Amino acid sequence: MTKKYNVAVVGATGAVGQKMIETLQRRNFPVNKLKLLASAKSAGKMLNYKDELIVVEELTEASFEGINIALFSAGGSISEKYAPYAVDSGAVVIDNTSHFRMKEDVPLVVPEVNPEDIFTHQGIIANPNCSTIQMVLSLKPIADHLGLKKVVVSTYQAVSGTGKKAIEELKEQSSAFLNKEKYTPKVYPHTISFNLIPQIDVFEENGFTKEEMKMINETKKIMHDAKIQVNATCVRVPVFVGHSESVYVETEKPINVEELRGLWEKFEGLKLIDDPKEQLYPMPRNSEGVFDTMVGRLRKDVNSDHAASFWVVADNLLKGAALNAVQIAEKLISN
Repeated sequence: MTKKYNVAVVGATGAVGQKMIETLQRRNFPVNKLKLLASAKSAGKMLNYKDELIVVEELTEASFEGINIALFSAGGSISEKYAPYAVDSGAVVIDNTSHFRMKEDVPLVVPEVNPEDIFTHQGIIANPNCSTIQMVLSLKPIADHLGLKKVVVSTYQAVSGTGKKAIEELKEQSSAFLNKEKYTPKVYPHTISFNLIPQIDVFEENGFTKEEMKMINETKKIMHDAKIQVNATCVRVPVFVGHSESVYVETEKPINVEELRGLWEKFEGLKLIDDPKEQLYPMPRNSEGVFDTMVGRLRKDVNSDHAASFWVVADNLLKGAALNAVQIAEKLISN
């Protein structure tokens, strides 16, 4: 019989938490007992898992007794406080927040890119930023076969990356705009409907936002290459689900477009959609609920044989969060 595991989901009522539950079911993860944890405000709610209603419990220091794997997605301060209790109880924590990502003793993992790092954990494994995950998936074959020198990325990130309140804000603002009604933004500093906001998270002293610095620093850690030059501009767009990225790379070896397409087609977790004649390319509208990260619009730079540009799209709640966490758990138990 396949061994089964007791799994806890922290932040179970949030957008990512619910996707974690859904993904455990879709991938038939060997769950023995599923424990759903959230704040006292959400305790008592009922969530469905495999046609069974499970009561959401209040997260406490004693919540992790008997738990083997704890999936956290309830905010950095919650992970900071409660992840150590989970580890002390014998669980392996897979944390979706930014709190542990850049700590030296915590592996930062995208399973298709650096699976070996999973097994260096000391109780906690970090899930990277959503926009970083889909980008490094596309970069890994390039780095392995062509040598990666420089990456310049502009992101077009969906509001679901901020959570349920942002999704509702986009709906309400869009309705208000179309009906010529006034609406005061609550989640974002500016109106998001029919608009673009070139700010995700707070600004750092260097002029980059925290989100942009996450992409820069996390990419280097995941790829085990501090020499890669990474520059990011992160933009919030009025899309519900699906982050899109325009990526420019410079490589050590000359780029052959057909060869790179072939590398992407063979790489686990990537789906090539690149047929300009038929106007086929990745779009966020087509990413929702899809496990694969989609790549397309590949073209060699007009000025250099060592540079190219392309387009990357993924469901930010899945591969950008819940799916990646569950895949880490799958790799973990496979050993």
